[in-house]
Amino acid sequence: RLGLYRHFLAMDLLRNAYATVSDDEDEKKSSGQPPIKRMRRENHPTFQVGKPSMQPCPKLYSLDLQKEAPVAGRYISKRERSMMGSSVASELKPPPTTVITSPVIGSISDSDLQSDMLSSLRSQVNESKHHNKTPERLSVSLNGHKKAVNAVHWSPTHAHLLASAGMDNSVCIWNVWSRGEKKACAINYHSAAVKDVRWSKQGLSLLACGYDCSSRLIDVEKGIEKQFFNEDQVVGVIKFHPDNSNLFLSGGSKGIIRLWDIRTCKPVQEYIRGLGPIQDVDFSIDSKRFISSSDVSKGMVTENAIVVWDLSRQIPLSNQVYVEAYTCPCIRYHPFEPFFVAQSNGNYIGIFSSKPPFRFDKYKMYAKHGVSGFPIKCNFSSDGERLASGSSNGCIYLYNYRSTEVVKRLKAYEHACIDVAFHPFIPNVIASCSWNGDVSVFE
Repeated sequence: RLGLYRHFLAMDLLRNAYATVSDDEDEKKSSGQPPIKRMRRENHPTFQVGKPSMQPCPKLYSLDLQKEAPVAGRYISKRERSMMGSSVASELKPPPTTVITSPVIGSISDSDLQSDMLSSLRSQVNESKHHNKTPERLSVSLNGHKKAVNAVHWSPTHAHLLASAGMDNSVCIWNVWSRGEKKACAINYHSAAVKDVRWSKQGLSLLACGYDCSSRLIDVEKGIEKQFFNEDQVVGVIKFHPDNSNLFLSGGSKGIIRLWDIRTCKPVQEYIRGLGPIQDVDFSIDSKRFISSSDVSKGMVTENAIVVWDLSRQIPLSNQVYVEAYTCPCIRYHPFEPFFVAQSNGNYIGIFSSKPPFRFDKYKMYAKHGVSGFPIKCNFSSDGERLASGSSNGCIYLYNYRSTEVVKRLKAYEHACIDVAFHPFIPNVIASCSWNGDVSVFE
């Protein structure tokens, strides 16, 4: 009896419940509102697990959006714009695994050199023989770049080879004293202007950087790109560690300096101080420090124009070395003595102590040349007795390092002379480049 009673009670409750729903539905129908549709069993979310979806895959959909041309007037979301931007960036930057062969034009061998020059280079000529000599005349004119040339650098291991970096996206390798074709090869791996180039002390390899936000290590002998170092900034300057060719510094447009390890293709240190675009970097004689110069024109802050860094601790030892309101496009340590110089847009080269407190000598300047806003560079001779500088008037100025007097003035170009580089073994040989794309060697 108790079971029957419970059965009838449950039936009464169900009947009342359905009766209420029906009454409610009737009321809603009478009020003119549409009835609420009850969800079917097959449309319930719990039954969609495992069913094939008819919606397109998000990744494929994003790829389709990148490939389709945007309809005029259609709103493009931030997500679509970022995906389009990343796709454009990926197209501009080839993957590191891409192997491209550089076109070989001439030869990098020294077998075609004149006998006297070949013997001098192979014996690494005694510097005392040329100690008091200075470059007197144009020896070799090298034409191959279509736009301005930003840097030149002699190979320290194959001293007959000269590298030049140009705004035409190329790096040219010159066999300077070859009897045949002097342009050995043209390296065109960069997709934008090349800002700097440096030879490695390990074989026939060089490093180049530029506006495509990358640095690239090139095997000149094989004509292939060995390694690719990608960054989030335009890379304006690179410098190999003096004692370890597996390490190099790079400085860029965001004011970030990185110390890279070639063996891992990754930065091992970062030096960040909210600086402007990095103009130049250079290592100290003992390789434990380095200096950097940055563009301070935007912030109008004179400190941080030149910063002395501790290489291992990533901290600045001094950031108030140079308090003049000028940018310094070039800085160079003296090869032997505890001093460094800075090329200033104030149309002079200043000299600084490389020991604390890193004082600027206001009474000793090299000030006969002009800079006038160009990225004019300067360099010491291998014996440290000469300081050469380019100039906005197209001349090369050779200064006596100790007296600051002009030893020689060479008219090189009609346009600004941007960079100068003494030969590593022969002090009276100097290479230079110009704003109109010429590369020259004077002896």
